[in-house]
Amino acid sequence: MNEIRWGILGCGEVTEVKSGPAFQKAEGSRLVAVMRRNPELAADYARRHGVPRWYDNAQALIDDPEVDAVYVATPPGAHLPLALLCAAAGKPCYVEKPMALNHAESLRMLQAFAQRQLPLFSAYYRRAMPRFQKIRELLLSDAIGAVRYVNLQLHQPPAPEDLDPASQPWRVDPAISGGGRFVDMGSHQLDFLDYLFGPITEVHGVATSHSAALATEDTVSASFRFAGGVLGSGAWCFAAGDKLDRCEIVGASGRIVFSTFDDAPVSLITAAGEEHFHIANPAHVQQPLIQSVVDALLGRGECPSSGESAARTDAVIDRILGRG
Repeated sequence: MNEIRWGILGCGEVTEVKSGPAFQKAEGSRLVAVMRRNPELAADYARRHGVPRWYDNAQALIDDPEVDAVYVATPPGAHLPLALLCAAAGKPCYVEKPMALNHAESLRMLQAFAQRQLPLFSAYYRRAMPRFQKIRELLLSDAIGAVRYVNLQLHQPPAPEDLDPASQPWRVDPAISGGGRFVDMGSHQLDFLDYLFGPITEVHGVATSHSAALATEDTVSASFRFAGGVLGSGAWCFAAGDKLDRCEIVGASGRIVFSTFDDAPVSLITAAGEEHFHIANPAHVQQPLIQSVVDALLGRGECPSSGESAARTDAVIDRILGRG
């Protein structure tokens, strides 16, 4: 096999620019089918993106003999059942993040793919993006010495649609998303720290909501310890009066400061002064990770975001929110 032919389940907004085109542009990859429950929208997506086939039924796409691997791009509430269908059909999966509604579901997914000896990947794409690779490079080069501590801060004003029961998006419906904005956005940050420092082995958290209109958390704080001994803390507030996106890694001889969602430069601060690295994001932010998935499936490389690492992030989120 010299290429992977992909099918997408759930060709919604996230697939328009972030991920969908990357399956056409990655080396050794081709997008051959898409599925959406609304047939008109499925047909429209296929036409606009040059995809030869579309479906309005998930099983039909999974059973397509020309689909080698499946990208599950639905909201999290559908990840488990769709991934299990893929495993039963013997097809590798690349699943959007968070990988499942909770850690118990992610373990069921891992077990299903392990039983069939199939690879399972999750779309924590910052693990492969150039800007975030630079952060890892700085750490590996000992630019700030031994790491002591890491702190995350993410503040945003409340989204008006979140507070209107008539227009609330699925991202704040726990039955569909598994939580609120913290689960949606904080999962990226916690997963990236897992990539840098290894698994979180100890975590304590508290969460609350400042709006009676929300069934999910809007303010969260946590403290944690990584397997290598590095300590960390985080504060996420989606009911703030301003915006702040800052992560600081403190070492014995300096600091690295960066943002997770903004495109601010990565800053290296040491006794020698400050150095700022301006690294543009790819046009399709998932493309570097998708390339690594394709390379892994073709036996010519490894993917840094596995089902196992994604399940660890689900476990940490559960513990922060008091769910396990």
